[in-house]
Amino acid sequence: MRIHALPPQLVNQIAAGEVVERPASVIKELVENCFDAGSNSVLVEVEQGGARLIKIRDNGCGIEKEDLPLALSRHATSKIQSLQDLEEVMTMGFRGEALPSISSVSRLTLISRVAGEECAWRVQADGTEEELDPQPDPHPLGTTIEVCDLFYNTPARRKFLKSDKTEFGHIETLLKRMALSRFDVAFELKHNQREIFNFKIAQTQAEQEQRIAHIFGSAFLDSSVPLDFSASGMRLHGWVGLPTFSRSQQDMQYFYVNGRLVKDRLVSHAIKQAYQDVLYHGRHPVYVLYLELDPSFVDVNAHPQKLEVRFREGRTVHDFLFKALHRSLADVRPQASEPEVESGAMGMTPPAVQKVVDFQPLPATATEAKPTVPRQSYQPSAAPRQSALSLDVDAQIEAYTKLVTPSVSAVIQEPRVPAINSTETELEPPLGYAVAHLHDVYILTETKNGIILVDAHAAHERVTYERFKTQYHQGSVPSQPLLLPLQVQVNSTEADLADDQQEFFMSLGFELNRMAEEMIVIRAIPALLSGTDVALLVKDVLADIIEHGMSQRVEQSCNEILSTIACHGSVRANRRLTVPEMNVLLRDMEKTERSGQCNHGRPTWVELSKKELDKLFLRGQ
Repeated sequence: MRIHALPPQLVNQIAAGEVVERPASVIKELVENCFDAGSNSVLVEVEQGGARLIKIRDNGCGIEKEDLPLALSRHATSKIQSLQDLEEVMTMGFRGEALPSISSVSRLTLISRVAGEECAWRVQADGTEEELDPQPDPHPLGTTIEVCDLFYNTPARRKFLKSDKTEFGHIETLLKRMALSRFDVAFELKHNQREIFNFKIAQTQAEQEQRIAHIFGSAFLDSSVPLDFSASGMRLHGWVGLPTFSRSQQDMQYFYVNGRLVKDRLVSHAIKQAYQDVLYHGRHPVYVLYLELDPSFVDVNAHPQKLEVRFREGRTVHDFLFKALHRSLADVRPQASEPEVESGAMGMTPPAVQKVVDFQPLPATATEAKPTVPRQSYQPSAAPRQSALSLDVDAQIEAYTKLVTPSVSAVIQEPRVPAINSTETELEPPLGYAVAHLHDVYILTETKNGIILVDAHAAHERVTYERFKTQYHQGSVPSQPLLLPLQVQVNSTEADLADDQQEFFMSLGFELNRMAEEMIVIRAIPALLSGTDVALLVKDVLADIIEHGMSQRVEQSCNEILSTIACHGSVRANRRLTVPEMNVLLRDMEKTERSGQCNHGRPTWVELSKKELDKLFLRGQ
């Protein structure tokens, strides 16, 4: 057949195959246009899961009468005019494909009115881009788009739609995600004439948290850490869930780049790395995060549906995200606050309690203070994960202790009792003071506002592990020469990379060089990794560098070994601890990063306030 031009409707239907996947994707494109129109109120009405009707109304700037036919034509847009505009896109939509693509697979009606006009104008389209004659309509300022009978003229695609309930579930999830991207916009969703939700504009922090609580549940805010971190012209802010508030699915992970909801492998990798030392295997973190950066540093034109982005400096963005999240999670530890005021205290507020920095236990008569870290929501723990590395624990402990000072012994030291002075009541520790060792497993402590239970083994495991990591990484990585050099078969790309990255591998404790076109030889390895599959580890490191531009596999492998050593070197269950020993462990927890979880991601302590205790025994009811 001779080459010929395709008719406009068929061209638009082909484009619709990339843009219009299901009713939810139609709503995404149209609501993004509402954002770009400057609207602060969006109403979405759907019937039969969106297959029969999708109606979206906004109060934005509207579309001029003369521009209505252009709005339904391919590659017509008001948002970009040059290549430079395309490289610095700040609007949600810009490709000029959504409306003509949608109209080619549905019966579309567009009604719009701009300020200063006596009436609105209405056009109906079928994707042919012909006979678009605007007609007057009594419509308020803004735009309404009705999409009826989606895929009515492409029955093969309509067959791929799921049930009304499933399709509406996708719509509801999408709009909740979009509602978290714009707190300055009110959202209302109706399905089959029934209101599903109605979010008002959220200007204050409390109103924003109320919207988040409606979508994620109030438990998320109780078990999350607010984050606001800026560096290198980038800003990351939002909320990240504590490791104990994890999920078995990735269904509560919302990430926005300059207000655009995206799913990006580089972002996912950085977040996963930040949680890898505190999250149990197979669990997924929960977060709502907003990344702001210069629009010229991110390409939003990498995907037809604009679901993916491409960072121009991926390594910089990855390191920024990792460091911000890693530091935020590490800083979560017990803090002191003002105790609750009893109803009979005549309104008197106790003096402010200072943060504990380096505090030794006071005599048993001292008063206690309440910690204010987010409540540790306990989840039934599975068996501790097993390291993928082949270890002889006793040999590793002996080898490791030769690399660090003798002070890293896991034995809990006896405390020094300070002299009593007038400032002691201002230095009451957040985790209180030990009262008893229950079942030789749990430490019971009393605080000003309740009680705390601590898993002694899990807590000491984290304390010991963090101490090991600090001591190991403070000095140069000890290297151990191999008696027989190890030859590793790789491809030419990996061999080139290994040759170029010799200094990087030296910093990790490896000595390797290229032997042939597809062969490298390893002559020394980190001393802590003796007995592991070094060849596989090096291949994985090279693959990570090719994929992500960096690798943390060696550090992860070392951390897995240190975690195992810490687990075996920590206090065991059924060992009776003395009160001084328990108090020293509590003080160490208050100074240790990530002390809210053990090395396997399980909580190390839980709290019961006096109000909760009273409720258990029906006091005051």
